[in-house]
Amino acid sequence: MATAQQLFHAKGYDALSVVDITTALGINPPSFYAAYGSKAGLYARILDHYAETGAIPLQRILRPDRPLAESLAELLVEAAKAYAGNPATSGCLVLEGTRSNDPDARAAACVFHVAAQEAIRDFIAKRNPRGADRLADFVSTTMAGMSASARHGQSLDRLLATARIAATALAHCIPPE
Repeated sequence: MATAQQLFHAKGYDALSVVDITTALGINPPSFYAAYGSKAGLYARILDHYAETGAIPLQRILRPDRPLAESLAELLVEAAKAYAGNPATSGCLVLEGTRSNDPDARAAACVFHVAAQEAIRDFIAKRNPRGADRLADFVSTTMAGMSASARHGQSLDRLLATARIAATALAHCIPPE
């Protein structure tokens, strides 16, 4: 799983071929198809694995025991660190997958993306129901931009600066608790 995840993350779904995967895994195409059904089938499994091991830990960050603005600021900082942590696998595997040309892969990635957006929105809505949509949209859009910037080589320092500027904006938009 780790090898295949790194390949999808580094190359992107569309640029990665079944030959690339089978070569890296040391298996032949019939074994690949018997095990995973298709490239999209493997990708769906990779997304499950990524959600458990490599995705931003929303549950740990979005906690009710601290101020909303502080939690959202940490979320953005952790996203910056995750997106720029390894130049070979920069950006967010899920966000990159939402732009795939393959409808099955895109749908699989969108399930995780929408779930993360809803978790962020629901967390905000518990404290700021009227501002939940706009704040969640701002956070999600900032994260998507940071992911794309990381994919284009933006440094961790620059991504962290973006996260901190966005955190300052959030602090001004969120009423004190």
